[in-house]
Formats: sequence, structure tokens, C-alpha cells
Amino acid sequence: MSDYSEIEIKTSDKKAEDLGLTKSEYQKIKKILNREPNFTELCIFSAMWSEHCSYKSSKKWLKTMNFQNSSVICGPGENAGVIDIGNGLAAVFKMESHNHPSYIDPYQGAATGVGGILRDVFTMGARPIANLNCIRFGDPSHPKTKYLIEGVVAGIGGYGNCVGIPTVGGETYFNENYNNNILVNAMTVGIVSANKIFYSKASGVGNPVIYVGSKTGRDGIHGASMASAEFDQTIESKRPTVQVGDPFTEKLLLEACLELMKSDSIVAIQDMGAAGLTSSSFEMASKGNLGIEINLDKVPQREKNMKAFELMLSESQERMLIVVKKGKEKEAEKVFLKWELPFSIIGRLTDSGNMVLYKSDKIVANLPISPLVSEAPEYDRKWKRSKHYTQNPIKKLEKLDLKKNLIQLISSPNLSSKKWVWQQYDHMVMTNTITGPGSDAAVVRIERSDSALAITTDCNPKYVFGNPKSGSKQAIAESWRNLICVGAKPIAITDCLNFGNPEKPEIMGQIVESIEGIKEATEVLNFPVISGNVSLYNETEGKSILPTPQIGAVGVINDISNIASIIWNENELIYILGKNDIELGCSAFDEIIEKTGISEPPTINLKQEKKVGSFVLNKIQEGLIKTCHDISDGGILIALAEMAINSKIGAKIDHPKLDTTPLEWWFSETQARFIVTIPKNQKAVLEKEAVTQNVPILHLGIVKGNTLQINKEMSISLQDLENHNSSWLPDYMNS
Repeated sequence: MSDYSEIEIKTSDKKAEDLGLTKSEYQKIKKILNREPNFTELCIFSAMWSEHCSYKSSKKWLKTMNFQNSSVICGPGENAGVIDIGNGLAAVFKMESHNHPSYIDPYQGAATGVGGILRDVFTMGARPIANLNCIRFGDPSHPKTKYLIEGVVAGIGGYGNCVGIPTVGGETYFNENYNNNILVNAMTVGIVSANKIFYSKASGVGNPVIYVGSKTGRDGIHGASMASAEFDQTIESKRPTVQVGDPFTEKLLLEACLELMKSDSIVAIQDMGAAGLTSSSFEMASKGNLGIEINLDKVPQREKNMKAFELMLSESQERMLIVVKKGKEKEAEKVFLKWELPFSIIGRLTDSGNMVLYKSDKIVANLPISPLVSEAPEYDRKWKRSKHYTQNPIKKLEKLDLKKNLIQLISSPNLSSKKWVWQQYDHMVMTNTITGPGSDAAVVRIERSDSALAITTDCNPKYVFGNPKSGSKQAIAESWRNLICVGAKPIAITDCLNFGNPEKPEIMGQIVESIEGIKEATEVLNFPVISGNVSLYNETEGKSILPTPQIGAVGVINDISNIASIIWNENELIYILGKNDIELGCSAFDEIIEKTGISEPPTINLKQEKKVGSFVLNKIQEGLIKTCHDISDGGILIALAEMAINSKIGAKIDHPKLDTTPLEWWFSETQARFIVTIPKNQKAVLEKEAVTQNVPILHLGIVKGNTLQINKEMSISLQDLENHNSSWLPDYMNS
């Protein structure tokens, strides 16, 4: 499209459709302008009204979410959410998707996903302290999976490692439903002084608008529109819409922005993310009810003869738009030149309420800002509730082999060790990582304090597919439990809602029910959503991904001497806290062993989650419990195996009550349960307090030896267990 002239090319219904706009949206644009838009103006509308930027299918439902508790400083609507973490500090965090770009170009797509979420955080004035990622691929044997996973993992590691921000956690998951549409969701957490947070609301007529960072090229043009459409056979032609990242420039930009933020120069600041200069300029001016003039000839460019629409839609990376106080231009320029970054005054704020773009001394676009933002489409799409399955009858398998089944599960792609992924990431850079990948939650120390942040990411797409509302509640509850497992008080979440085509009633139903579940769980657990992202149209040739409402969560540990871990110690007593039932619907056991097919996921009792979780957290904070692990995918036996492998100490499970228990009990995925261990001399204390507070408690056995032994039914050496857990690798990882 770089051959088109914005003046010469004629707009039409067809041209609008090519840009992702519907006929009715095109008519609405003409009504707003009271004229035909020129091509540059039409491109701007197409970007701002894309699903990726406007959330036109989901915002009706997003408005119903729970956004507040006493710790929330800033909820959705800014670059990232902000929570108070005490001692005059705040945590800034967000999760975003880079799904479509990562499928088209896995290395650059994943790398620029990391870069973009980093900028969302340091734009708020926060220094990033941790990255996480949730990556979901198709069947390991699919012919494209090797190419995709190698590129994505290398892109995440390459960008994060070069910038010097530790990658401390995340998820890697395989399912054939992601064969042709992988998910790459990136999360960043930063820390800032609570009285030094920066926002994107522009103010001050006449204040200069500054462009800083990398020069603008043609990479990423129409990226927002591409991210708002399904894939088809033309996917390879979309490669030019993927951005190209430079982590070394990102590091310079980070340091330069944080240095300038120490002064009183900045009025507003915004990352040039999706839709580039278009979204950043419109959002800043819109929030301030102002107009803005931009001279596109002043935009630093790395390619020749760039058109106006290319400059406005380019998603070249490592760029910021800043409004500074009039008279502070030289001070700002000095900082950015020190860091050897392009700096240019490209415009100013006005009271016109319009976006006016100049190029070659001509006005090439003149658009009213408020209606373009406020009148963006908001659809109430048709939807229907998902078919909810009933629990399948439990099979009484007389020949069920506990050891064989454990090995099958622990060596399966989704339950096996993911060291081969996270060892490619630097999770210790900055030296504040206390607990890294492989734990229930990462723990990162807050410098010059005895406090820490705990961070986790969670979602079980099989549960969500089985029952979108219940499965989404479970994603919230599991992230809540994982923070508790390390001794953190859960504070708030960010989400990344990955779904298929919302124009299909069954997909829109998944979205609506998922949001209902998130709302209910966050209200009961006092665990609000403070930021997030919606990624729709994740399907190829009509086949959708599994519904994946990814959750990222942050909690606070006030005293790092009371951190719990997955590591147990010799001769400690092993307990389950929480009610034990047999629930195998959507379980790993059902998927891999019984193969009965999809069914209803485990029930979610949020009041029980809150009661059991609060009890466990209190005991960790009191120092009674030092070892804790939640029971999730795979059930009790998988949780015990993970603890034994990580601790390099076995266990003897010999509780008499289990002698008559169905073997499936070991693989049940009933929620609201924790495995904890305590010294023998604390037995009476824990049991009495659990009974007093009506928290179900079951003594399982003792930490002991170099085998995992279950009654007389099974015994496996730690070495064998670890070998099986580490044995699954895609063939290409061994090459």
C-alpha cells in the first residue's frame, strides 16, 4: 500500500471494507465528517475502530467487571493498572496479546510483544522488575509447531534478556486447537513511587508534542486491523504487518524516559503501540478534551517517501509520544540526546478539538477527535449460552495402574517439566528474584525493603471450553491460590481474553459467560481486574482456538522471612487442606487415561476457596507453614510428585483412610485444595486450628526417603520420577 497517494486514492465502500470497516461503519464516518474522508482519514478510522483498538464487540460486557478494592490506584483505561503496595510504593502491571503477529513471524511477533508490554509499564513511570509470558501452541507433532515454538521462545528470551528484565514465570501449553492460531500473552510488572505516577491525559493548549525513540518505518502498518481479523490462506502476505523490535533501543528509551520523569517537564506520555502515532495522539488529546496539530514532516523516518497514512499507522517499535510543558523542550531534548535517541517536536496541543495533520505544507487530514473516539462502534452481538456438559460417570477401573498412570501424566506435554523453555530466559538478572519459574508463583524482592511481590499467570482452557463461566472462575481462583502458596496477600489481576470470532453467537456466548465468571470470582475474592486486553478473531478458516481468558495476578508479601515454597523437608508431615471429592471432568486424567471426552469441569465454590485460602495464608504468615502447593492439573498425585521432584526428597503416603478410596481419587481435580507440610511437633496445632475454623484437613503421610510410595499400591524412585518428568521434549529440542 506504500505506492498509494493519500490525495490521489479515492475512498469507497470497497476501500473501507479492504481496511476492515463495514458498510454501516463507513456510512457513520461520512455522517460524522459530513463529507467523504480522504484515504489517510479513512485509514485512521479503520485503525481506531478496529476490534483491537475499540473493543467494539466486548466493551458492553467489560464495563460490568469488578475494577476496585482499597488497594487500586488506577484501573482500566490507562497504559497499565496500578495498585498500592505500601511504604509509598505502587506496582504497575498489565498483560497483552501478540497472537497474530507471533503466528506470522514467531520471533519478531513474540519479541515485540515483550517490548510493547514493557513500554506500557514504564510509560507510567515504573521501572519494570519482572516479565512473564503465557504461550500456547498446537499439537507438538503438527508440522508447524517446531518453527513456531523455536521462534517464540527465542523472541521472548532475546528481547527480555537484552533489555535486562528477568522473565520469572508463565505457562507453556499444547493443544491441537491452537494448531493454526497460537497465543502469545506477555505480562510485565513494575514499581513506582505512589506519588510519581504518569498518565496519558494531555493538557495545556500550546504545549509541545514530542516524538522520541526509534525512527518510523513501514513495519507494522495496519497491524491493528490485522489483529482484528481471522486468518486464511493469505496469511503469508500479512508478514509486513508484523513489527520489528530492537531491545537495545528499548533499554535506552526506558532509561531516558525514567530520567526525564525525575523532572517536572512531562504533562502526559503515551507509548506508540497498536496503531502507532494514530492511537497515541488521539487517546492523549481525547482524554484531555483538546485538539492536536502534527507536522508529519517532523516525524523521524528511516525510509524514504513515506505517505501520511504510513506515518500514522506504522507500528515501528520503541517509540513514545510525550507532551511537555512549554519551555521545557530543551531540557527534554538534552536527556534524549544523551541517550542517543531521535528527538523531534512534531506538534502542539490546540483547543480546536480536531486532529490536524500537515505534510509538505498541506493539510492531509482534519478529523474531530471526540466523535472518532466516543462514537466508535459498540455492538451488542447475538450470543447464546454454551452447552454445559454433565459429569461423566466415574469408571471403576479394576486394573487401573497407579504407577503407570502417574508416569503417563507426569511425562505428558502439558504436565512435564518446562525447564527446556524457561532455562532460555534470564530469570535472575537484577538479582531480586527470590522464587523463579517452576513454582506456584514467582517472588521478586522489592529493593531496599523486607517486602516482595508475588506474580502468577493461570488459565485452564479445557475448563473454560467445558463451562466458560465456571472455567473462568477457576482461572481467577487458581491464580489466587498460587499467590497464597508463596505467602502473598492477593491484591489484583490483569487479564487477556483470547477468543474466536465474536460474530458467531456461540463464541460471543463464551465471551459473555467468561466475563460473568471473572466478575463473580473477583468480587467474592476481593481481587479486581485493573488492566487487560481483549484478543478476538483467533481462528483460522473458521476453526477457533479454545476460549482462553488468561489471568495474571499480583500479591504482596510484607515479610520475606515468611515466604513458603514447593520445597518440603525430611520427616515433615504431609496434609491436604480442603475438601476432597472425585471430579474428573476436563481433567488431565480424563484426557490422557480415561479418554471419555469433554465434560463439565470441577465445581467452583468461591466461599470455600476464600475460607481455605485465607486459612492457609494466615498459617504461612504466622510461620507455621513453610511448604505449600496447590492441587490443580493432574490432582493430588501429580502435586505430590512435583513437590518430591523439586525437593529431591520422597514421601511415604500410608494414611489408612485411603485404603478403600477409589484410585481415581488421586487424579481428581477438585478445587480449593492445598498440600502443606509441617514439622512433627506442630501436628496438634495445625489440626486443632483447622478443625476450629471448619477447614477440612487430611493427614496423608510423611516426607521421607528417595521414593514416592503410595500405600502398598505404588512405589517409584525419585530418579525415575524426575527422568519421566523431564523426558518429554519436542524431538527438535534434542537435535
